[in-house]
Amino acid sequence: MKKIVLALGVLSCGSLLWYLFLKPYDYKATIIAKTFPGTINQLVKSWGANLDNATDIQQENLRLLRQELVFNDSVHRYQWEITPLTDSTSTIDVYVQDLRHSPWNRLTLPFRDTDFEKRTRKNLLDFHQLLVDHVKEFRITLQGMANMEATYCACTRFKGHQFDKARGMMKDYPLLGSVLAENNIPLNGTPFLEITYWDMARDSIEYDFCFPILKTEGLPQHPEITYREFPEKKALKALYNGNYITSDRSWYALLEDARKKGLEVTGLPVEVFYTNPNMGGDALRWKAEIFMPIKDDDD
Repeated sequence: MKKIVLALGVLSCGSLLWYLFLKPYDYKATIIAKTFPGTINQLVKSWGANLDNATDIQQENLRLLRQELVFNDSVHRYQWEITPLTDSTSTIDVYVQDLRHSPWNRLTLPFRDTDFEKRTRKNLLDFHQLLVDHVKEFRITLQGMANMEATYCACTRFKGHQFDKARGMMKDYPLLGSVLAENNIPLNGTPFLEITYWDMARDSIEYDFCFPILKTEGLPQHPEITYREFPEKKALKALYNGNYITSDRSWYALLEDARKKGLEVTGLPVEVFYTNPNMGGDALRWKAEIFMPIKDDDD
């Protein structure tokens, strides 16, 4: 009997020590999201970037992110772990720790609603509502394999942050249109954008924004316009409806689709636009076809 009591005592002491000093978090919440991991990844970053007291996000991979929020003499570390459930749903496990007052929080949490718990709960409820509202702003429809036809095109080039993709395109849309129209160069297809570099950890991209044209002699020269061949490509395809600022959500959906199908892709998507974003209007009526090229022997 004494051995049992002793064993229970040791177990209780060990559990208490683990709870107070070794447990890697003070608070955990789980959120069910009706979207892909990539959308959540981008919204976590956007949410953090709009907080005055947040440090830069640390991304270990697409599904694991860490950040710190500073409140007076407290530093709260958030760890976001994203797991896909189905083709259209994911879970988000959020682990939060007060780096300076962790043992005190753990002692008091079972007995009262602490300031740490109230603040953390409010932050996560705000984030959840932001996420619910965000996924209503666009639609992604996966459409399987497709072929992109070869074309010749006039292009501008962009290098910057992923979020600024649409802004750069809106700036160059009238430039390309006016230079080609003034020189009587007719379009030979729908404007498109090809990502030529993508750093997912830093959300930095480079792209060519292109108007398809016929290859002719005497094309107008402009310091911001280049001419190039766009080769035929086989790709996974998605239909995107929504503001082009967030059309990159479909990139992640296509990467996940490729992973599930065991296909090796370039990770450099192509977007074909059927709506001029400078015209405004209901963004859910905007249409773009998004392609994720399959790797070939030359890639």
